[in-house]
Amino acid sequence: MSDPTATKTYATGKRKTAIARVWITAGTGQITVNQQPGDEYFERETSRMIMRQSLELLELGEKYDVFATVRGGGHSAQAEAMRHGIARALTVEDSANRAALKRAGFLTRDSRKKERKKYGQPGARKRFQFSKR
Repeated sequence: MSDPTATKTYATGKRKTAIARVWITAGTGQITVNQQPGDEYFERETSRMIMRQSLELLELGEKYDVFATVRGGGHSAQAEAMRHGIARALTVEDSANRAALKRAGFLTRDSRKKERKKYGQPGARKRFQFSKR
């Protein structure tokens, strides 16, 4: 971040067990994730695309720099947590962005999580093999 007087906007994004702490500032479109360039951190193209969706929806990809720290979950959930965090930060930055982001579903926290394993079963839903005789 070149200008120390630039205002930072903070937001948190979550998905499954992944948590992304996101700061946005006016800039040139650089995305930094855990002190690495975003394209280097997320190896899959789909994860990179998901991470940028909030910015691309509002056509602000070249106007903001994004700095994020991400923990927990896998790369896919981390990318979705980043999308959620960036969308929330853009809403804090300018409330006019809220309608478009809400319509696209980027402000809604995806509450789906892994279902717990139950006792007497090998997994959450699967049953042990049944033998009548």
